[in-house]
Amino acid sequence: MKRLFWVLLILVLPLCLRAQEPQVGLVSLRGPINPVSASFLKENVAAAGKRGDRLLLVELDTPGGLDTAMREAVQAIFAAPVPVAVYVAPAGARAASAGAVIGLSADILAMAPGTNIGAAHPVGLGGKPDPVMEGKLVNDAEAYVAGIAARRGRNVELARRMVRQSISLTAEDALKQRVIDLVAPSRQELLSSLEGRRVQRGGQEVVLHVAGARLVSHEMGTRDRVLDAVSNPDVAYMLMLLGIAGLFFELANPGVILPGVIGAISLLLSFFALQTLPVNYAGIGLILLGIILFIAEIKVVSYGMLAVAGVVAMVLGSLMLFPSPEPYLRLSWEVLAGTVGVTVLFFTVVVVKVIQAHREKPITGVEGMIGELGVADSDLAPEGKVLLRGEYWNATSDEPVRQGEKVRVVAVTGLRLTVRKADGMENVRGGHEPE
Repeated sequence: MKRLFWVLLILVLPLCLRAQEPQVGLVSLRGPINPVSASFLKENVAAAGKRGDRLLLVELDTPGGLDTAMREAVQAIFAAPVPVAVYVAPAGARAASAGAVIGLSADILAMAPGTNIGAAHPVGLGGKPDPVMEGKLVNDAEAYVAGIAARRGRNVELARRMVRQSISLTAEDALKQRVIDLVAPSRQELLSSLEGRRVQRGGQEVVLHVAGARLVSHEMGTRDRVLDAVSNPDVAYMLMLLGIAGLFFELANPGVILPGVIGAISLLLSFFALQTLPVNYAGIGLILLGIILFIAEIKVVSYGMLAVAGVVAMVLGSLMLFPSPEPYLRLSWEVLAGTVGVTVLFFTVVVVKVIQAHREKPITGVEGMIGELGVADSDLAPEGKVLLRGEYWNATSDEPVRQGEKVRVVAVTGLRLTVRKADGMENVRGGHEPE
C-alpha cells in the first residue's frame, strides 16, 4: 500500500502543480477584422474566465476591417471577465484603422519594436460619401475613439488625431505620447513587465501576477478558418463565378449532379462572404448579365457581338463589385484578369464548337442518308434492292442501274430510297451531286 501511495503521489503531484501554475490565454488576430475574427475573439474573451486565465493576450497584426466587426470586438473586450492585453507583434506588424481602436480598448496595450499603430480615419465602403455624410462618419468615429481612450486613461487628443488626421505612430512614439503602455520585444518579456501591474476591472483594482505564466494558445477551429478564408474578396469572387458556372452546367445537362452540387456549395459560401464584405449589387447584376450574354451567344449566333458585350459587362461588374478604397477589401487585378480571361476563353471555345457543329452535315436520320453512296444489289428498272450502310433497302431510280453499280441517295420516302448512278461523281462520303 505504501508503494502504491508513493506511485500515485509521483504521478498526481506534477498534475496538481501544473494546475496551480498561472495560465495566460493567447489568441492571434492576423489579417482584416471581419465578423469571423470578431466572433472568434468574442468567444475566447468569454471563455477566458472559465479556463482560469490570469490574462488574455491578443496578438494583433491587421490593416483594419469593418466597423461593425470592430465594435463587436471592442464590446467583448470591455465585458471581458479577465484583463485583456493587446500586443501588436511581431516586428513589422501593424494595428491600423479598426485594429488601432481595438488596441486602445484593451486594459493593456503593448507593441513590439518595429511596429506601428494609427490611421483610424473612417472610410465609406460604397465609395466617397458626400461632405455632410463624411463629416458625420468622422465625428462619430472621433467621439467613439476618444471615449475609449478616456476610459483607458490614454492620450485622448492623440486618439482624436488618429481619426481626424489619420496619423500613425511607431511603437516608441506611441509610448512617449501615452497611447500604449509599454514596448516589449517578446511575449515572455511582456509578461515579466506586466508582473504586479494594476488594472481596473468592473470598478475594482486587479493586480496582475503573470511572470513566468504558461501561455496556452487558442487557434481558430476548422469552421472559423474556412469562413475566414472565404471572406477574402478574391475567394468570394471566384466562389460566386464557380457557383454560377456549376448551376449552369447542371441545368444544361440535368442529371450530371456533380456540377450542381459544387455550384450550390460554392454559391452558398459566396453568399456568406458577400455579407461580410462591402458589396455593390449593381456589380453582381452586371456579372450575371455578362454570363447571360455568353450563354445567349451559344444559343443565338451573333458573330461575337453578344460575347463582346458579355466581356464588357463582366469586367465592369467585377470592378464595381467591391467598391472599397481599402486594398484588403477590393478585388485584386490578378484575380480579376485571370478569372475574366478564363471565363472568356471557355465561352469562346464553346461558341466556336457550337458554330462548327451547326455547320457540319448531319450523319444520322433521314438528313444523314442524303448523298450517301451505296451498291445496287439487283437491277433497278426502275425498282430493286440496294445495299447501304450494311442494310438492304428498297430503291427506285429514274435511269436503269445494273447490279453491282454504285448509286447515290437523292431522296428518302418512308422506307424507300430514290437513287441514281454515282458514275462520274465525286466518291466522297457526304458529298452532294451538283445540280
